[in-house]
Amino acid sequence: QVQLVESGGGSVQAGGSLRLSCTASAATYGNSCMAWFRQAPGKEREAVATIYTGNGNTYYRDSVKGRFAISRDNSKRTVYLQMNSLKPEDTAMYYCARGRYCRFAVSAYDYWGQGTQVTVSS
Repeated sequence: QVQLVESGGGSVQAGGSLRLSCTASAATYGNSCMAWFRQAPGKEREAVATIYTGNGNTYYRDSVKGRFAISRDNSKRTVYLQMNSLKPEDTAMYYCARGRYCRFAVSAYDYWGQGTQVTVSS
């Protein structure tokens, strides 16, 4: 069964930190690209960070560089997103996704989690 399960969302004040986790079923993980996307109300879903499970190469959107860090633990089939120095504009539903190649396009990913809410207050 293909499955991605996110956890770790919540509410924090600006400047705070959160760590998101995404655990994949064995059928989903493999040598692939795992990504974190986010979608704020009324806005399009956008890629935040991606990581290749094989070589660990990472990519970030400019607005989160230096604040967010994506990592993976292949033994646990889990990908993490450490979010520091959070800003109100980071408020969104965060989704984990799996694809073959690390691209920032939504269409590049074939499996998605249910999402976890992150709310940052000023």
